[in-house]
Amino acid sequence: MTTPDYGSIIIRGARENNLKNVSLDIPKRKISVFTGVSGSGKSSLVFGTIAAESQRLINETYPSFVQQFMPRYGQPDADQLENISAAIIVDQQRLGGNSRSTVATVTDAAQMLRVLFSRLAEPKLGPPSLYSYNDPRGMCPDCEGIGQVAAMDMAAVIDESKSLNEGALLPKDFAVDTWYWEIYKNSGLFDMDKPIAKYSAEERENLLHLDDGRKIKVGKIGLTYEGVVAKLKKGLGSKDPESLQPHVLREYEKIFTRATCPACHGTRLNQQALNSKVNGKNIAELSAMQVSELAVFVRGIEAPQVGPMLEALALRLENLVTIGLGYLSLDRESSTLSGGESQRVKMVRHLGSSLTDLTYVFDEPSVGLHPHDVGRLAGLMQQLRDKGNTVLVVEHKPDMIAIADHVVDMGPYAGSKGGEIVYQGDYAGLLTSGTLTGNHMKKHQPIKDKVRKPTGELKIAGAKLNNLRDVSVSIPMGVLTAVSGVAGSGKSSLIQGCLPQAYPDTIIIDQNLARGSRRSNTATYTGILDAVRKAFAKENGVDAALFSANSKGACPDCNGLGVIYTDLAHLDPMITTCETCEGKRFLPEVLAHHLRGKSIADVYEMSISDAVAFFTEPAIAKILKGLDDVGLGYLTLGQPLSTLSGGERQRLKLAAELGKKGNIYVLDEPTTGLHMNDVDTLIGLFDRLVDAGSSVIVIEHNLDVISRADWVIDLGPGAGQDGGTIQFEGVPGDLARAEHSLTGQHLAGRR
Repeated sequence: MTTPDYGSIIIRGARENNLKNVSLDIPKRKISVFTGVSGSGKSSLVFGTIAAESQRLINETYPSFVQQFMPRYGQPDADQLENISAAIIVDQQRLGGNSRSTVATVTDAAQMLRVLFSRLAEPKLGPPSLYSYNDPRGMCPDCEGIGQVAAMDMAAVIDESKSLNEGALLPKDFAVDTWYWEIYKNSGLFDMDKPIAKYSAEERENLLHLDDGRKIKVGKIGLTYEGVVAKLKKGLGSKDPESLQPHVLREYEKIFTRATCPACHGTRLNQQALNSKVNGKNIAELSAMQVSELAVFVRGIEAPQVGPMLEALALRLENLVTIGLGYLSLDRESSTLSGGESQRVKMVRHLGSSLTDLTYVFDEPSVGLHPHDVGRLAGLMQQLRDKGNTVLVVEHKPDMIAIADHVVDMGPYAGSKGGEIVYQGDYAGLLTSGTLTGNHMKKHQPIKDKVRKPTGELKIAGAKLNNLRDVSVSIPMGVLTAVSGVAGSGKSSLIQGCLPQAYPDTIIIDQNLARGSRRSNTATYTGILDAVRKAFAKENGVDAALFSANSKGACPDCNGLGVIYTDLAHLDPMITTCETCEGKRFLPEVLAHHLRGKSIADVYEMSISDAVAFFTEPAIAKILKGLDDVGLGYLTLGQPLSTLSGGERQRLKLAAELGKKGNIYVLDEPTTGLHMNDVDTLIGLFDRLVDAGSSVIVIEHNLDVISRADWVIDLGPGAGQDGGTIQFEGVPGDLARAEHSLTGQHLAGRR
């Protein structure tokens, strides 16, 4: 039987970013994996060209009134784009959301549970909304469905040693001579010169809690008297911290902490909803269950009258387990999920969609997954394809590349040396293509047989954070230690949570975005711009401030940003290239000044690798060499920090630490976003750090990194409640023989 031909997405002459007139046909209703070294042009082709054009064309179908409230996409730089279907982008952007947004609401499991309870629960309440903490009829009245209440720190409210005249009331709105202070002064209830510590019980009650509606005259105005605590709780304490302006939030955080609501005990629901149960469990108890356990519970409910709903809910939960998120609970706030977890949750939501013939675009969906879970992720990708969808995946992991019906390998290298298709075809052809990707698919790092001897040890005793089960472990110093285990097994809890408590000097190099404004970029973060400006000023005999995008040399229309930001209320801002400077950031007279034939705008557009060869100034060259050593040579000096992936941010931080000795470094999945060739470079960097006298601890799933470690600590056996124990401690060679360890099983398969 012949495979039907559903046509292809046709691309001709694509030139977005570093793409060099790329032309290709991508088969529809197939899985196409785009791979290649970091910065080779994969994202420019998939996201910047295909997905961008799809969203642009869809947005143009809306009425003009609606379009003005939506982000606008420019037409991608390409000669021809045809046969593009509606694209759904499933990226690693964190879900975010407020305190009412949970895994249950994001996956639609919340609605399914409420329907089941409305049909099956005893005693019966009525419609599904009565089981919702977002509905006044279902929410706890004390916390209004948040599950937490504001607990007041009295030390931040009153200085007991002072009198009211001396400023005993610490919140700024209660300071001496304010309206509130005048109320207490004019009330006649207090000796204004008497220290609070000497107040009688009645005076203290009146000051803090009296709220009987009495009027106090301040000047010619009659104001209602409220005790300090009563007023703070009604005013500032009643507000959702996430809705507060920064200056108000700072005041809130001084006075209040969030504590579990004593009325509902954090369940968010009123007593009526909590009393209604299915098989002995209320809806809050089910939401608090680990997803893997909840899936078994739902399968055990016998209710033919709601059979389709039970089946849909069970499948939704089982997909979460399959994708490696079985350790989550439905009541987990979505804002606490990592980028990789967020992407997989989004994916599960789409698996239950009735829509077909769409184009799904994934950005490294295997990020944060143990090799044990990658295979199951691949199965879900195939489900999406088999439903009649086109699946485009940007990916580096061999197991994910192997499932592709069609492979596009970009390269040959990064930045200006990339942007070309070096191979396209089936997976078998990739293995013999001779490209960097093809060569690495056939080899891997050998398991280290000669390991370093430790210089000491770091001890953690009786760790019980999150799911850790009284874990005690010794981490060797002066070596490279890999901490492995499935997602949710307790790795981060042990190393990032417990180790710094015992050893405060530990340097955590994580994936959090370095703080900064829209102006923050690679060059500003590393601090090389000052030296660059001085070099330009010396060469041209002018003021160095001319070469600052924040000073007198900046384009006045975009204020040196090179782009114009148009805020669209609750939507992401619209970003367009500045027409005055054409994105170059500077005035024409500034661009006329050169350093060795390059303008300051040319420097911003220069890749780090090119900059290493260009700059001879020692202060600049040293920093650039560090960035190149950590595998960031493809980034441009002017690249905004907001565009960097988690792995790129982490390596940017790591570069700043190079050259320092005797430190304890902890890195959380530093191979995120790295091509197999770049992983080899990163392992070499770890070796140099250790050889220089540092201790390097890497939380990692990548088997190449684990193979080259001197010591491995493996947690498990599973995730969440099924994890939290040490499965193995020792050298990589012994781990490969540890059959009880999932990591060991996968490592053994590489021998």
